[in-house]
Amino acid sequence: MKPFPIYAARGSGCRIWDVDGNEFIDCINNFTSLIHGHVQPSLTEAAVKQLALGTAFGMPTESEIILAELLASRLPSVEQLRFTNSGTEAVMMALKAARAHTGRPKIAKCEGAYHGSYDYAEVSLDSSPSDWGANTPVSVPYAKGTPANVLVDVVTIPFNDPEAAVSIIREHGAELAAVLVDPMPNRAGLVPAEKDYLAALRKATQEVGALLILDEVIAFRLGFRGAQGLWGIDPDLTTLGKVIGGGFPVGAVGGKAEFMAVFDPSSGKPLLPHGGTFSANPVTMRAGIAALELLDEAAFERLDQIGQAVRDSINTNFEEFGVPGCAVGRGSLLRVHFTDRHVRDYRSAYANPLETRRLGRFVATLLDHGVIAASTGLMALSLPMTDVDIDAINSACAAGVKAAASVS
Repeated sequence: MKPFPIYAARGSGCRIWDVDGNEFIDCINNFTSLIHGHVQPSLTEAAVKQLALGTAFGMPTESEIILAELLASRLPSVEQLRFTNSGTEAVMMALKAARAHTGRPKIAKCEGAYHGSYDYAEVSLDSSPSDWGANTPVSVPYAKGTPANVLVDVVTIPFNDPEAAVSIIREHGAELAAVLVDPMPNRAGLVPAEKDYLAALRKATQEVGALLILDEVIAFRLGFRGAQGLWGIDPDLTTLGKVIGGGFPVGAVGGKAEFMAVFDPSSGKPLLPHGGTFSANPVTMRAGIAALELLDEAAFERLDQIGQAVRDSINTNFEEFGVPGCAVGRGSLLRVHFTDRHVRDYRSAYANPLETRRLGRFVATLLDHGVIAASTGLMALSLPMTDVDIDAINSACAAGVKAAASVS
């Protein structure tokens, strides 16, 4: 973290203390995973109780069934579910499941969208204007050493452009195993997907016989029934992570039984073998159960309220200080952009040098005022935040926008 790294010593509620004794309101929350903040008593109690009974077994436990049932009860599209150790693993297994089910090699994903560190999911994560060329997105590697064949098997589609996305899906339809989409992708601007866009992807995938994979690793925290409940979308497979682990490493892939059948080992080697030494470990499962039980309808109403309050306050600051910018997002998530463009997708969110400098000043000023946000302008709020905490965040953001206004 610039201008200097902050080493965490401890956390409690919505605050953290670093090794130098400085206190901050945490608006990163381990990059959206700690929706209950730090050291939530019920989550801590659940984990500690399980520690005395064992931390990992090479066999199923009751805890994974309980957590799976909780998740399936909230997500109508999920009939069966398997746990992993991270969102990256969940996405990887979902893509492999789509290939195993369809027998096709290619996947499609949105330009600029982050889905973890699997080679195929990383394609076109940070493409630059020099890569854009014509309006049609191209597949470019994110990490050095990405095999060329990976780029051949990943089709990049634009976000929030249904006509262009559907055209590309149809063009590659015969080879397409799945379309992977995050309904509010952070790296692509954290702007919500337009309802017509998701509906178009659903219709197009059914038309060409590809699976629709909804990445809710982050977006599940947006509502009681996740993003698919808010958008009214019915995916074939769903990936989960972050908040469902109660502060411990976790991931999950779930969906309709006919697609999850590729994992079924009951008749011998499955079409898609899947294992993991610490997958579904009972410490994570018990903490996850406690976390979900606390995430009731009232909790989401509170998160919606404080998220909207901070977004509204920041947008008022932009008007007051006469600097181009906007705060976007939904629920407890927001991201700040220093631009007068209408932020709709990865390209419209792509910051020029002046916008990058202003954002850097904004984030550094927040730090000076005791608030930690991500360097990208991402902020993830948590349930322990009181109205007093929200006022402090809003005050810091006002100072941040004012400081950014002087940057040229």
